[in-house]
Amino acid sequence: MSYDVLSELPSDVIDGLHAGTLAPYLGPGLLLLCGVAVPPADPLGLAAVLTAKVSVPGKIRNRLTAAAQFIENFKHRKTLVKAMDEAFARGAEPSDLHRWIASLPSPLIVDTWYDDTLRGPLSARDDWAEIQGLSQGEHFGTWFGVYDCQGRPRPAEDPIGERTLYYKPWGGRWPASNYLVSDSDFVEVLTEIDIQTPIPDEVQRRRASIGFVFLGCRFNDQLPRAFARQIAKRSRGPHFAVLGEEPTRMEARFLEEQRITRIALPLAVAASELSRSLAAA
Repeated sequence: MSYDVLSELPSDVIDGLHAGTLAPYLGPGLLLLCGVAVPPADPLGLAAVLTAKVSVPGKIRNRLTAAAQFIENFKHRKTLVKAMDEAFARGAEPSDLHRWIASLPSPLIVDTWYDDTLRGPLSARDDWAEIQGLSQGEHFGTWFGVYDCQGRPRPAEDPIGERTLYYKPWGGRWPASNYLVSDSDFVEVLTEIDIQTPIPDEVQRRRASIGFVFLGCRFNDQLPRAFARQIAKRSRGPHFAVLGEEPTRMEARFLEEQRITRIALPLAVAASELSRSLAAA
């Protein structure tokens, strides 16, 4: 098993992000750059928040999707959505990396967590639109919702001409409390994702000319691997992942399979270098 590993952040990655030929692909770990007053920053932390509000069986207490499914089944979907809203109501102060990402001319930004942190610095611009994944339990037959930069819904069939498309495949708190979080939410999507049905056509079009830089992502669970694999499918590449921790066996296999070059730096170190590149520019 082998994959490329770099010990420093190459200039090609910085230049590609500045030019829009590489796109940020964000995970929950980005919140760890924001200080202590942040929403849950990983699935385990979110499971703890949800199960502190609603009692669930001990054997699933630490399994986010199973705990969410239990709450949905026995307390109603509205209870789950309310708990998710409360978990992410406390906004984080955007880090320098969030601000840097928001300044990029990227045609696509993928964000695979539920927080609104990036939206703050993005709000200084008006040349972006947003797509969020939708739960089939709430929006049967509709896989995603489209919003303008003010959070106003727009028809999914309308062309998206904005410079940047902000794509949250798992949904988010704002503007409409869209969440893919329970087992049934993800089963519906994973049933179709191999044939790309849940992935918007505009995402598919824009990814064709870019590679991805994974920031704040771990691939030690099936869900983030499945979404990263299918969102990056048929993209131009190359792909990079900032991953300071030694990958698990399954992460290493995924990096090799997807031809992702690992940048073996702590995220905070890489973030500092990227932020400095903005100041230099």
